[in-house]
Amino acid sequence: MAAAERRAFAHKINRTVAAEVRKQVSRERSGSPHSSRRSSSSLGVPLTEVVEPLDFEDVLLSRPPDAEPGPLRELVEFPADDLELLLRPRECRTTEPGIPEEGKLDAQVRAAVEMYTEDWIIAHRRYQHLSAAYSPITTETQRERQRGLSRQVFEQDASGDEKASPEDADDPRHCSGSPDDTPRSSGASGIFDLRNLAADSLLPSLLERAAPEDVDRRNEALRRQNRPRALLTLYPAPDEDEAVERCSHPEPPQEHFGQRILVKCLSLKFEIEIEPIFGILALYDVREKKKISENFYFDLNSDSMKGLLRAHGTHPAISTLARSAIFSVTYPSPDIFLVIKLEKVLQQGDISECCEPYMVMKEVDTAKNKEKLEKLRLAAEQFCTRLGRYRMPFAWTAVHLANIVSSAGPPDRDPDSDGERRSTWTDRRRRGPQDRTSSGDDACSFSGFRPATLTVTNFFKQEAERLSDEDLFKFLADMRRPSSLLRRLRPVTAQLKIDISPAPENPHFCLSPELLHVKPYPDPRGRPTKEILEFPAREVYAPHTSYRNLLFVYPHSLNFSSRQGSVRNLAVRVQYMAGEDPSQALPVIFGKSSCSEFTREAFTPVVYHNKSPEFYEEFKLRLPACVTDNHHLLFTFYHISCQPRPGTALETPVGFTWIPLLQHGRLRTGPFCLPVSVDQPPPSYSVLTPDVALPGMRWVDGHKGVFSVELTAVSSVHPQDPHLDKFFTLVHVLEEGAFPFRLKDAVLSEGTVEQELRASLAALRLASPEPLVAFSHHVLDKLVRLVVRPPIIGGQIVNLGRGAFEAMAHVVSLVHRSLEAAQDARGHCPLLAAYVHYAFRLPGTEPSLPGGAPPVTVQSTTLARGPGRPASLYLARSKSISSSNPDLAVAPGSVDDEVSRILASKLLHEELALQWVVSGSTVREAILQHAWFFFQLMVKSMTLHLLLGQRLDTPRKLRFPGRFLDDIAALVGSVGLEVITRVHKDAELAERLNASLAFFLSDLLSLTDRGFVFSLVRAHYKQVATRLLSAPNPVALLTLRMDFTRILCSHEHYVTLNLPCCPLSPPASPSPSISSTTSQSSTFSSQAPDPKVTSMFELSGPFRQQHFLAGLLLTELALALEPEAEGVSLLHKKAISAVHSLLCGHDADPRYTDATVKARVAELYLPLLSLARDTLPRLHDFAEGPGQRSRLASMLDSDTEGEGDIGGTINPSVAMAIAGGPLAPGSRASISQGPATASRSGCPLSAESSRTLLVCVLWVLKNAEPALLQRWAADLALPQLGRLLDLLYLCLAAFEYKGKKAFERINSLTFKKSLDMKARLEEAILGTIGARQEMVRRSRERSPFGNQENVRWRKSITHWKQTSDRVDKTKDEIEHEALVDGNLATEASLVVLDTLEIIVQTVMLSEARESILGAVLKVVLYSLGSAQSALFLQHGLATQRALVSKFPELLFEEDTELCADLCLRLLRHCGSRISAIRTHASASLYLLMRQNFEIGNNFARVKMQVTMSLSSLVGTTQNFSEEHLRRSLKTILTYAEEDVGLRDSTFAEQVQDLMFNLHMILTDTVKMKEHQEDPEMLIDLMYRIARGYQGSPDLRLTWLQNMAGKHAELGNHAEAAQCMVHAAALVAEYLALLEDSRHLPVGCVSFQNISSNVLEESAISDDILSPDEEGFCSGKHFTELGLVGLLEQAATYFTMGGLYEAVNEVYKTLIPILEAHRDYKKLAAVHGKLQEAFTKIMHQSSGWERVFGTYFRVGFYGSRFGDLDEQEFVYKEPSITKLAEISHRLEEFYTERFGEDVVEIVKDSNPVDKAKLDPQKAYIQITYVEPHFDTYELKDRVTYFDRNYGLRTFLFCTPFTPDGRAHGELPEQHKRKTLLSTDHAFPYIKTRIRVCHREETVLTPVEVAIEDMQKKTRELAFATEQDPPDAKMLQMVLQGSVGPTVNQGPLEVAQVFLTEIPEDPKLFRHHNKLRLCFKDFCKKCEDALRKNKALIGPDQKEYHRELERNYTRLREALQPLLTQRLPQLLAPTTASLRNSLHRASFRKADV
Repeated sequence: MAAAERRAFAHKINRTVAAEVRKQVSRERSGSPHSSRRSSSSLGVPLTEVVEPLDFEDVLLSRPPDAEPGPLRELVEFPADDLELLLRPRECRTTEPGIPEEGKLDAQVRAAVEMYTEDWIIAHRRYQHLSAAYSPITTETQRERQRGLSRQVFEQDASGDEKASPEDADDPRHCSGSPDDTPRSSGASGIFDLRNLAADSLLPSLLERAAPEDVDRRNEALRRQNRPRALLTLYPAPDEDEAVERCSHPEPPQEHFGQRILVKCLSLKFEIEIEPIFGILALYDVREKKKISENFYFDLNSDSMKGLLRAHGTHPAISTLARSAIFSVTYPSPDIFLVIKLEKVLQQGDISECCEPYMVMKEVDTAKNKEKLEKLRLAAEQFCTRLGRYRMPFAWTAVHLANIVSSAGPPDRDPDSDGERRSTWTDRRRRGPQDRTSSGDDACSFSGFRPATLTVTNFFKQEAERLSDEDLFKFLADMRRPSSLLRRLRPVTAQLKIDISPAPENPHFCLSPELLHVKPYPDPRGRPTKEILEFPAREVYAPHTSYRNLLFVYPHSLNFSSRQGSVRNLAVRVQYMAGEDPSQALPVIFGKSSCSEFTREAFTPVVYHNKSPEFYEEFKLRLPACVTDNHHLLFTFYHISCQPRPGTALETPVGFTWIPLLQHGRLRTGPFCLPVSVDQPPPSYSVLTPDVALPGMRWVDGHKGVFSVELTAVSSVHPQDPHLDKFFTLVHVLEEGAFPFRLKDAVLSEGTVEQELRASLAALRLASPEPLVAFSHHVLDKLVRLVVRPPIIGGQIVNLGRGAFEAMAHVVSLVHRSLEAAQDARGHCPLLAAYVHYAFRLPGTEPSLPGGAPPVTVQSTTLARGPGRPASLYLARSKSISSSNPDLAVAPGSVDDEVSRILASKLLHEELALQWVVSGSTVREAILQHAWFFFQLMVKSMTLHLLLGQRLDTPRKLRFPGRFLDDIAALVGSVGLEVITRVHKDAELAERLNASLAFFLSDLLSLTDRGFVFSLVRAHYKQVATRLLSAPNPVALLTLRMDFTRILCSHEHYVTLNLPCCPLSPPASPSPSISSTTSQSSTFSSQAPDPKVTSMFELSGPFRQQHFLAGLLLTELALALEPEAEGVSLLHKKAISAVHSLLCGHDADPRYTDATVKARVAELYLPLLSLARDTLPRLHDFAEGPGQRSRLASMLDSDTEGEGDIGGTINPSVAMAIAGGPLAPGSRASISQGPATASRSGCPLSAESSRTLLVCVLWVLKNAEPALLQRWAADLALPQLGRLLDLLYLCLAAFEYKGKKAFERINSLTFKKSLDMKARLEEAILGTIGARQEMVRRSRERSPFGNQENVRWRKSITHWKQTSDRVDKTKDEIEHEALVDGNLATEASLVVLDTLEIIVQTVMLSEARESILGAVLKVVLYSLGSAQSALFLQHGLATQRALVSKFPELLFEEDTELCADLCLRLLRHCGSRISAIRTHASASLYLLMRQNFEIGNNFARVKMQVTMSLSSLVGTTQNFSEEHLRRSLKTILTYAEEDVGLRDSTFAEQVQDLMFNLHMILTDTVKMKEHQEDPEMLIDLMYRIARGYQGSPDLRLTWLQNMAGKHAELGNHAEAAQCMVHAAALVAEYLALLEDSRHLPVGCVSFQNISSNVLEESAISDDILSPDEEGFCSGKHFTELGLVGLLEQAATYFTMGGLYEAVNEVYKTLIPILEAHRDYKKLAAVHGKLQEAFTKIMHQSSGWERVFGTYFRVGFYGSRFGDLDEQEFVYKEPSITKLAEISHRLEEFYTERFGEDVVEIVKDSNPVDKAKLDPQKAYIQITYVEPHFDTYELKDRVTYFDRNYGLRTFLFCTPFTPDGRAHGELPEQHKRKTLLSTDHAFPYIKTRIRVCHREETVLTPVEVAIEDMQKKTRELAFATEQDPPDAKMLQMVLQGSVGPTVNQGPLEVAQVFLTEIPEDPKLFRHHNKLRLCFKDFCKKCEDALRKNKALIGPDQKEYHRELERNYTRLREALQPLLTQRLPQLLAPTTASLRNSLHRASFRKADV
């Protein structure tokens, strides 16, 4: 416990936790040992409190920027051009603006026109794009920056494609696989061979003896070359989920479009062509019962048909010739139809008559119907000439769009192209409102389908009574039903071809709904496409951006039934009248198809002989800009006479009515039911409505409403909302000062207008949302204007500030609510954001104002006008900038006007702040919901104020008045408080407010006094800290505070804000804790640590004071990493992600590319090193292996063990020296090797967080100044230094290269990648987290606010999103990932190497250097052992050589492990395929021998270690290349020969001996190389080598482990387990020799329950093994721990192989050891695993669930096989292997080896006659064998497992006949049974075992028959008793037994063997046995039939009867044969029981 106490204590030395502050009160009372340290913390201020920052502006004043050298100057202050004003011209979609010509426009239209044409004004921060908020580091940008990386060469990749580098390719002996060029084992040839090899190039200066300093300098210079600038570019981009600071400038407001569909009408063809036909297209939504587009008119007639109408046609305008249209659908749904209506010229007769010819005549009969057609054509021609201007309804049809879209399917295009559009604001707005619709709608999208060409063939004729839209909707609904009534109607057959496709982004030749040319419009003569105006099915919330003023008129019905006279063929004419004179009809009605563009009148189609017709017509009108009271629509009703009668006019007017368009100044729209007058209306009728009964007029039907018509306007000028209308009217009246005026019925004078205006402001909240959003820019502009320029009414300033502010709050809130679905990630409404960013401007002078108020910018506190500023600086509200002199504009004599106007002019930001602070609770609530808007408005207002007022040169402290800053402070305080109080009630709002506040403060940093802003931040932090003490859920608050900090730190001048250039001042009076009287305070320097340096590397008071923001950020991180912190994993991730994102930003920032600048930036993050070092025990352990985290720290720690610092009171100086962090000195002894007390160490970090934290640490180490790091390292205490080394060790492990293979493997996983698949990918490779746990973990930790996921906008909601995230990466992507990963691994390792060099240099002088150097060397060794690139290895090996040459005693006097490790690593690299690596590795190895030799004239230690290393190396054969290793051996020989210094010693000779020895071992293994592809042979060889090492246990163990590895790789888990059991037995033998422990196994005997084969491990005699000899059995496995490890591995393999019974046996040996160690944690785990094993045994008792293996006898014949000739083996193959499979595999394998036509498979199982074989060929005989047990054995082998484990005997049967054929007639069919016994029992440590014994028995034909019948009977019994019964199987068996056609069936058997009684009495016994078999067989058939009867259904009755009949026949046939009596049976002979005892079977040995 002491250690734990001490660790916990050390942890707290320099940290204070949120949780701790909470507990502090109780602690201090109880006097706990921790309470005293808070006061004397080395930091001065605990981390939970925020220090007072330095006054930023003062510091800058005191340090002139020139004080800094060159590039650092930029870091001192913000650039002078930081803020600028941009005027961006507004984009116009059309080539001409389409605004009304300047005439007399009223105020409202003028305001609208101005608003739609003025430019955007943008207050721009020029460097903002450098902030992470605006140019985030994403995977894409990373990919961009990763271009041009050089590929790092890695051994593991090189081995994949053999030829790695050109210099290896030309090596003639590269392919050493063939046996000819590999030396056989004669020693001489081996030596000779090595002599003749070529060596690798030598390192030039290796043998010179240079001074260590020079070597270090040279190494460093080499390391510094060609390093990548930015480390973080190589690491995956920061997690998007955490990027709270992310923002983007809103898209400029744009016109709203839904999903756009292009419809092209290609052709229309009827069976007969006699007259022109006209088409109308429109979209209808059946569910909403709404027409959702305007009409599109098209004309596909041939020229000859058009010619019929020449008399009526004007020249058609090109716009009316369009044949294609673009429809927009905002709410796609499956209920949308494209309805096509056809009309024709009016003719006599009703619709049915006119349709008849089209329905009857067919095109094929044209010749037959020639005369009829002529007649019809003539008639048509007459009608066209006479009635050509009238139309009649003809036919219609509809296309169901959903079918087109779904059947066309998504387009086959590359998903990266435009499949996923950039989700910009407009897109989101386009899609916006659908998000709320039901999910059914989402299934239907009209944007990405494949274009389709339709041919519509069936049209329905129109019915005169059912023309209205209501009827159409009924028809459409009916069409969707399968039994549609319409199907029964006779159709009009025609062919209409149309193309439907998604509209392209920018189509050419497009006309807007106003017929303006949409850009691009290349040539005005091209046939246009029309954009069709949408009437959305539900509200669409989008602001108007262009001038649009259209009116649609829909006549619905007319009832003239009571009208007298000839009124039947009724047409309605519409005109837009500007006055009452007929000449005043305006040409504003849009033309249809093939006519003029605009007309003055238009008619509805005529329904023949119908007095009360219905209409479906739509008239589209262009409203004039100024609608006056006289403007009205005039409807005239005509009777059209179809037949030309003399004296009858063509059209007779029969009625009139009208609609005045303005009422009280508002546009009139909506449904009307109008009375119709019979007479012409009287003069001045137009100002009245027809409802007024004018005197002397006659009305149809007594002045009742008989004509129903509807008007709808689509206008961006007329709001069509009473509240908005009233508000605009009042504001415009005030602007124009035109009193008195009329509002509705009241007349307003100046006196009453104020009251009305206030009421109107209050009523704005009642406006309906759609128009409010549409006119939001107008409304907000007017409100701002009212705040800033209070109106002057009657000479008095009317202050409307408060009312206007409240109205603004309500408007914003309404707009937000309407657009909820379109909010961006931060809850901002994009529409409002765009308003602030683009449209909002400070109201300037407006020339139209009477007297032109001067654009003065006055602070209300003074009355002075800014004297010397030209007025032209103020941006006017209009486009031009007013350059008139304001003073001249004032009417003379009105000085008080001037004064009052100055008073009246306010500054918006000041007013907003004031109103906000004083606002009442209801308004305040509305504002808080959308605080961001008001904050942004204030910021833009302040920016414009500074820019336009030229105040940027003013010192920051004087830019804004104090009163305003006080308001801001109050405001920030109150909003901050709201955040804190609401975090538990309304988390989402708190989160939004928090972000808004942070962004506001961040913006203020660019505008005001930065010290002031810092003080606001500090105040906010204090508020939060106070609340944390009592908060029920502190995590939520901490999360918010972290987000707050992160946003502040995302400021583009973050570095400058941290004052990076001022040197840190140490605290003024050193607190007593930093007394310098101690000597232990530092490891290396005798004097006390330099407080200046220390405070730079700690989160000290001075550090946090000066680097204020960096201090906040790192403090957040420190608190999150506290072990006692709560909700940690979420906070870890957030805090680390924040730091990571910032560092990424610095790497990408062009301002910090200079190294000195980067070093300065890195100083802001130095405390990160201490933080990470102290968090070490909780980081994810990438270097797998128990308890490895604190390996080096604890190693060094033992040196301070005796210092007595564990006592209760601790001297402060020592406390400072060990400064914090868990030390675990005692942990090495325990088996589990875990950290001593897990409970104290807090929550571990996830792999992802740990990696990110480590990469940040590496960034600091890479970029900080080395001298600084060195001074810091010199001041560190030993344990701290140890932990720093551990940290470096972990960095190496975390960034180790995983190889291309790993990326490909991950890629083949099929699950869809999640949002941060990159991180997941790494974790999967590191093997830490499965996808499922990952999801669970995320869901647990994502939301600190409880489960609010449904309301959060987090992207993570779509966690496993299916779209566009293709998990299958392309080859290039995998290549790229591997490339980046390789560079990251290399750079990370090089940074670690640099740091190690720094540490080594500081260590040189220290007393404790041995232990530290040992630790350093361990890290170096680890780096050399992991997968590294050639580049790194060159530097790593150089460092290793330098270390060894400076401190040789490290390796040769201390621990052997280090030397062994080093030898293994060097040898491995000597065998590298990459020559550069070999060169360096052989140099290192040579120097190592030389060093060892120089110490004692002999290098025995290195010799032995190298030999052992070589053996273990060769074992891992996968990618080991012996010819490269030979080259390195030769290189070392060459060094030895050339080394002049040691010429006279025996050194060269010893080297030579060693090299030849190694060469011999190598040659042995070449053979293994040959058999690399033949797993059986390979394992045999390994087995042989392992036997060869029987005398040296270490090596045998190594080889057993190699075999286990190989087996595991091949998936032979049972065999791998056996290898582990053998290895454990070997270790047990050795341990038993050393000591006699009760709890240890007694040697191999203890293992024989697991496998009878184990006893072979005891073959080591005591004389071979002398335990004390140096280096014998010294490996880590020859310990109890090692034994436990081996047994655990064996158990794991057994479990994987499904041999659960053996798992139990293994644990029987393991449990006593664990019990002896009292390792209850492991025991718990073991018993858990046992329980799992037993449960699985229970569940899988029948054995089918785990199939253990299939066995084959394989015999090899032929000299080609070498050793294998005439050998027989039993092969164990994976379960369910078919004979064909193994046969194919072996044949293929040996064919590849020996060539075509050499290998032959012997097809039978008969004994092979060697004499008959072709000597040139290789023969393989393969037979399926089954395990065989004697009867007595079966008693023991009860379970399925028993019968599949420990197998030594196998059986196979061969049928034969005396004449040599395999099969013959029954009487001559014999069978040979062959029993094979093997050397060892299966499973063994190999998968094939030699056959050592074989015995055969032959069965006579009758015995064969008996066996067959017994088998059949068993099958029947099994099928009958099966539970649950299986009727199919039963019937199959029955059919085979009793079926009459069964060849060689039971009956034939009986007839052959039972008809005659045998002569030979010896056969009586068999005869009788066969009879009994038959009886049994009959009985079983009967049972089976009975069972079948019960199972069958009625349909099988007949089949069953048939079976019964067959059975009866069989029984009758058998009856006489079975009843025969035999003569006296012989006395039973005793068949000698074959004794199989000589085959050791599976028997329990008595242990």
